[in-house]
Amino acid sequence: LTSEGMDFEQAAEIAFRAFSFTNHTVMPEALECWSESLMRAVAPELIPIIRRLDERLRAQGHEGLCIVENHTIHMANLAVACTHCTNGVAELHTHILKERVFADWHRAYPDRLQNVTNGITPRRWLGVCNPELTALLSDTLGGDDFLTDLARLGALREHLDDALIDRFMAVKRQKKAQLRAYIRAHEDVDLPENFLYDVQVKRLHEYKRQLMNALSIVDIYFRLKNGELPDFHPTVFIFGAKSAPGYARAKAIIRYINRIAKMINNDPAVADRLKVVFVQNYNCSYAEHIIPAADISEQISTAGKEASGTGCMKFMMNGAVTLGTLDGANVEILERVGAENISIFGLTSEETERFTTQGGYNARECAESDPVLARVLAHLTDGSLGSKFWDLEDALLKYNDEFFVLRDFAPYLAAWDALAGETGNLSFQRKALVNIAKSGWFSSDRAVAEYVSDIWKIR
Repeated sequence: LTSEGMDFEQAAEIAFRAFSFTNHTVMPEALECWSESLMRAVAPELIPIIRRLDERLRAQGHEGLCIVENHTIHMANLAVACTHCTNGVAELHTHILKERVFADWHRAYPDRLQNVTNGITPRRWLGVCNPELTALLSDTLGGDDFLTDLARLGALREHLDDALIDRFMAVKRQKKAQLRAYIRAHEDVDLPENFLYDVQVKRLHEYKRQLMNALSIVDIYFRLKNGELPDFHPTVFIFGAKSAPGYARAKAIIRYINRIAKMINNDPAVADRLKVVFVQNYNCSYAEHIIPAADISEQISTAGKEASGTGCMKFMMNGAVTLGTLDGANVEILERVGAENISIFGLTSEETERFTTQGGYNARECAESDPVLARVLAHLTDGSLGSKFWDLEDALLKYNDEFFVLRDFAPYLAAWDALAGETGNLSFQRKALVNIAKSGWFSSDRAVAEYVSDIWKIR
């Protein structure tokens, strides 16, 4: 009996009915496995409970389902087994949970896995951080009730004329001026106001592929120096990220980007066309300054690795155009804005899964067959940055490029060139406004309402 006088089966059933599990990642390091010996050292009182739960699960007769296997506790399995519902946080993510990560569970309990796509609050990510855009939208739509009913932004499509585009561009210039002042104060870097602002701010992880972005910047730098980009729109690349404390390769990528920034920002030959800044201590408060100023939103994770992402939604709501892969919530942004208002490139999640499980991808051959790629990879270890990044070269070549940076590099460059080439046109600003108009579905109000009705069953 429990301390409350309840038998184990009663307690387990109450827990099952009361709790649900929101899964936020498919990355193996987050789907933790604990050895029984470690659990016994940390929380010995849990061992008999977990063992009983494992026995209870096995007694239900579903082959292959367990919580404890070979004296290892599978924490994600524990979460699925002991809750009445498991949900993913984007349509693609939930599909991957059903088909790959929890496929056995989905076969055994076909109603248990559900989807609730993430959302963001418009009060903070529009009203607070971008009052200028909020005022423009309020004036255009006849009130600010969209802050509590974001679907109202859809009516913006009826007002997409040149006058609105001009007013939107004025707001964007104002937000860039504010960000320039903030970065000057915090980073001691001066950014020109007429540049294109290309932004990738998010946690530093290899699957998010900040490294691919950095390699492309090196290629742009080489092409500018060689006079190969006569019509290049002056651009600043803005990064913000933190890595896990023990994640050495992520820290190497941060160091690499900062070395690139030092090289480019100190070269007078490109001073009027190219800048790079990696902001310090990136957090949500910094994001409130960066996101409203962005023109291009970099959402370039390896397809199938990002559960959802919410940064993509924040950029969309503030009028940046997404450059991204078919991953996470990018898929749902594409469905809503249409292919003409987003720039999609690269492998699909099915293709990355096939390469991962069946082989057939040779990173070294990929690198050697592309002279552009060979040139930027040589730059990693030639010492010109004041340091040789052998660990990054090893990740790409020796260990066969787990996150397909080299495979997607050429499509990424082509997509960036095409999108950046549009930024001086009214058509680009129209795309940005369409993104704002279609961002209503990504409100956290919609997401919470789905949890209330579909997961928590609150009447």
